[in-house]
Amino acid sequence: MTRADRADLLNAFEGLRRLFHTTVPDDANIDAWMDRIENDVAAGRGLPFTVLDAGGRISGVTRFLRMSKAHRRVEIGGTLYAPRVQRTGLNTEAKYMLLRHAFEALDVHCVQIRTDFLNHASRRAIERLGARFDGVLRGHLILNGHMRDSVVYSILAQEWPGVRRNIELLMARYEGEGA
Repeated sequence: MTRADRADLLNAFEGLRRLFHTTVPDDANIDAWMDRIENDVAAGRGLPFTVLDAGGRISGVTRFLRMSKAHRRVEIGGTLYAPRVQRTGLNTEAKYMLLRHAFEALDVHCVQIRTDFLNHASRRAIERLGARFDGVLRGHLILNGHMRDSVVYSILAQEWPGVRRNIELLMARYEGEGA
């Protein structure tokens, strides 16, 4: 993700502002949002990615968060997709690429994924990938005036081969869809 993606990301985020379970940048705060992400990158705690659809159009963003080289851990999160690509194969393929990079290039021991307890679609998607439920962090965050309980999932390095096969099968179902 770069500053050059700003306008296309704002366009992709249209229609997401109604979500109460996440913070969606708008024109008034996207620069501060990007500043925070750049600070995490500079500190070695984060790595953002702009996500493109099959036609090369910017469709959203996802990133590595809470990166810890010392503990060989990373979290996948900060994911926001345009409504037009939600519930398509795009997220499955993006998660596959992130997980493959985490386990095979970064050599992490654990990848964690968190979501709002009330975000049932996200929870189903994470479970469908093959991540295991770790627990609920009750009263974890306050977002948009909402007290968020965060559901925590993880995949360990020894689980990656099986999760990888599962995701490859899921992606095969989406082939030719053009997300």
